[in-house]
Amino acid sequence: MVILITAGVCLALSAGLLAAGFRESATTRSQLRILNASRLHAQSEIQRKRMELLEVRHRAKLMEDTVSGGATAVEKVHKVIANTTFGLIDRFAKDEEFKNTARKVKKTHHEKSEQVYQVVRTTNRAVHILADSLFIGKAEKRIISKTKKAP
Repeated sequence: MVILITAGVCLALSAGLLAAGFRESATTRSQLRILNASRLHAQSEIQRKRMELLEVRHRAKLMEDTVSGGATAVEKVHKVIANTTFGLIDRFAKDEEFKNTARKVKKTHHEKSEQVYQVVRTTNRAVHILADSLFIGKAEKRIISKTKKAP
């Protein structure tokens, strides 16, 4: 009879310990899910900031390309108009001295306009580099410093 009582107590004790183990396992799984969610949130925040920085860079590059492309388009239209004008002068002018002067003016005009458009492109690149060093550099430093502070 003592053996049955002892076996019953051992079984009850085993069942209690098994239930406590399952309860502890469920609590641990819950805490692990919370920890994993916090980790994912922190990673997604870092990724969001990186994506914002990348977007700023892409916008700056797009702006630089737009200005450069716009300057090229304006330069082409300018040359077409100038060539048309100088071509008409060359075709309809009766005075040969006037034609020679117009040719010299055309050559000077094209040289100077090319220089002006080259200055526009160079200035555009310089502004892009300046903006990159000022704004994007600061944003990178801010993101890096915040990333290092995070556990």
